[in-house]
Order: sequence, then C-alpha cells, then structure tokens
Amino acid sequence: MPDNIFIGLASLQRDAAAGRGLPPVERWNPAHCGDVDIAIAKDGTWFHRGTPIGRKELVRLFSTILRKDPDGFCLVTPAEKMRITVEDAPFVAVLMDVEGRGPAQQLTFTTNVGDLVTAGPDNRIRVVTGPHTDEPAPYLHVRRGLEARISRAVFYQLADLAVPGDQQGLLGVWSGGLFFTLGKVA
Repeated sequence: MPDNIFIGLASLQRDAAAGRGLPPVERWNPAHCGDVDIAIAKDGTWFHRGTPIGRKELVRLFSTILRKDPDGFCLVTPAEKMRITVEDAPFVAVLMDVEGRGPAQQLTFTTNVGDLVTAGPDNRIRVVTGPHTDEPAPYLHVRRGLEARISRAVFYQLADLAVPGDQQGLLGVWSGGLFFTLGKVA
C-alpha cells in the first residue's frame, strides 16, 4: 500500500474525530491507481494481504472512504482511488433497536463498523432468496449504494416483528413509514 495513502487517511481520521461526519467521497474523482490487496469477507471481516485487520479504528476509517463504482468497490481519497474485493456486502447489520409500532415503527440498525442506520425511504431493506435453497439473504442500504447484510440474529428479530402485508401471503416489517417485505408466510 502506498505510504501517501496513510497521510490522506490521517487527515480523514482527524476530521472524523472533530465531528465532521463522513468524507464527501462522491465528489472526489482521482485517477484509478490500481487494485490494493484489501478484501471484505461475507462476515464483515476486513483483510489486508490475507491477514485480518485487527485495528477497529482503521477498519472504521477505511469504511468511511469506501465507494461503490460501476467497476467495483474502491477506497477513495482526494488523490487516489484503489479497487478492493468485497465478497458480498461491505457491512453487516449486527444490532437492531425498535421504537414504536405499526407504520410509526422505527428500526435502527448498527453495523459492524459503527454506522447507525434507520430503515426508511433512503435506507431500504431488501430480501433476496437463494435460487437453489430459497434461503433469505436480507440487506439494508447504508449509504451511497453501500449495503449491509443483515446478520442472522438480527433477521430473526425482524421475523419476530413481522406482520401481514397488503398482499396476501407476505410478511414484513414497518420502518420509517414504509412496509418492507421479508418473505412469504410458511
């Protein structure tokens, strides 16, 4: 990994610590500098050169400069853009808080990198069913086209909250004034 990426990362970390929020990666258009040997596994573990990245602060920092482009997932700074490998979704929703009931219900998820996301019009829940197994794979939009796979434990919590939808035979949950279908009644 080039040394100058760490200089850019240090300034981003300083900005984040000052409460400035997420960097505006969608406005940065640096030249593509190639691929970097960073991968995100299906379980949300980040790897560099095949070794798990143990520093949670570094993983969080990398997660703030992650962007999904038409050619794949990239880490982006104002000066560099490097493609990484993502096995499934870059994040995992590991916790869920519930407030209210029915259409007024708010479901707020915490990701493995510390993002808090309330499901609603800008952050939708979707469930993909495996073509051979019919096993559900639930996802939550986090930001800018990036998604979190909803962990099995959290999906079970969602299933406990499920209510019948408008279409006969479908179950789902409310959040942010929207109904999100989880699946068919068994």
